[in-house]
Amino acid sequence: MVLKDLLQDMDYKLLRGSLEREIEDVVFDSRKAAPGTIFVAINGFRTDSHGFLPQTVLQGVSAVSVEKPWEALPPACREQLEARDVTVIQVENGRAALALLSAAFFGHPTRQLKVIGITGTKGKTTTTAMLTAILEQAGHKTGQIGTNGIHTGSRKLESHNTTPEPYDTQRYAREMVENGCEYLVMEVSSTGIKYHRADGIDFDLGIFTNLSPDHIGSLEHPDFADYLENKAKLFRRCPRGLFNRDDPHVGEFLARANCEIHSFGLGEAAGTHGPDYAALETEALRRGSALGTGIRLGGAESFQCFIGMPGTFNVYNALGALGAARMLGIPREAICAALENISVEARVEVLYNEDFTVVLDYAHNGVSATALLSMLRTYDPRQLTVIFGAEGGRAQVRRQEMGEVCGQLADFCILSSQNPDYEPIENIFRDIHQALDPSGTPSVDIADRREAIYYALSHAEKGDIIAVIGKGQENYELVAGVRHPHSDREEILRALKQLGKVE
Repeated sequence: MVLKDLLQDMDYKLLRGSLEREIEDVVFDSRKAAPGTIFVAINGFRTDSHGFLPQTVLQGVSAVSVEKPWEALPPACREQLEARDVTVIQVENGRAALALLSAAFFGHPTRQLKVIGITGTKGKTTTTAMLTAILEQAGHKTGQIGTNGIHTGSRKLESHNTTPEPYDTQRYAREMVENGCEYLVMEVSSTGIKYHRADGIDFDLGIFTNLSPDHIGSLEHPDFADYLENKAKLFRRCPRGLFNRDDPHVGEFLARANCEIHSFGLGEAAGTHGPDYAALETEALRRGSALGTGIRLGGAESFQCFIGMPGTFNVYNALGALGAARMLGIPREAICAALENISVEARVEVLYNEDFTVVLDYAHNGVSATALLSMLRTYDPRQLTVIFGAEGGRAQVRRQEMGEVCGQLADFCILSSQNPDYEPIENIFRDIHQALDPSGTPSVDIADRREAIYYALSHAEKGDIIAVIGKGQENYELVAGVRHPHSDREEILRALKQLGKVE
């Protein structure tokens, strides 16, 4: 592809060289620079990759994109660029340039898909899975990008970021188009928006789930205001938005949106002020092996559904998914059929539900643990046991929140390893116990997570619920910088088999 064609949607300044260069790839890792590539230099928060420009020139790069003016580049670097006749363009933001170059290089695949972006603090993964299941149930091949992985219509890959690097997103989107996908449902993180990983994506519909303080720190957001502001940017990039009307921050999102507005929520639909998709009645139900919820819908239309997942928070997730599906013209029958059989990996995932119940969930902070354990209480367990821990090197306040919440809502707590990394696990347990012990809830420390799971299941009695939380879908345990293979799901199933509960 000719460089000038890649730059059609971009603001840039040509510093030197020709725009008629043939470009065979876009790279932002200097090690991948080669003849026929354009290297995008980024002044990042850890590394300024402008320092690698001389290396890319030696590797034969055809063009480079820089954030700095020509005079700000070291003289030796300028000499190299001129001597090798490398085309140099200047852009305001390298990350944004990478996103737009990637979209153009892959032929703007998101323009050929209907793209639904889902943002919020909690519920993104579940809502994404629900909407994908609904679309597939209705016969529409659908790609998916998010925390639980990337589905391109022909293969599933791990995702290292909720919202991947823009080159990867566009590459996977192109694969989805070639595989016959009609839709792409993707999670859009606040950092994905802030660091331009969501630039170059043509969204058709945005969904807002909820907002609470999270991802605030030196490498993410300096404060809650910045977190909110970046989340809200999604709704200036899509023609239609679907909002959780019950969230206390929804007004701030609506004030920043310039899209067509629709809403969902609980309770009576009060005329024009009520949500378009309202759950008028909800009921916690057990159906077969599923802990689920019956809902009666009102608002724009009325019908009933059974959601194969428990909890009010999953009612909200389902409302977001079914509301979006109706906005996309999906029949009610497909919606209800998909939601009835829905199961989302490590999101209130019931792995056993006979004499006792075992639930796997990713809850790893006070807000999500409160929602999960409060919901499990509504199923009236004889004893609610929770296995949890906290990551090493992270804020002490999160550990104390987990200790306090689990102490208040569980009947028995098992503290175990949860990616301690370089921090002694005894220190992590000590921090948790400072908040857990005042509750008086009995607990035991079992550092080995496999042993903790077996201990819990081997001591379970009829009517108990055991919640294994914190790691979710992760397939490793991080200790001293090394990832050791570990899956909570596999260990739960292993223990059930050892106990003769499953074959």
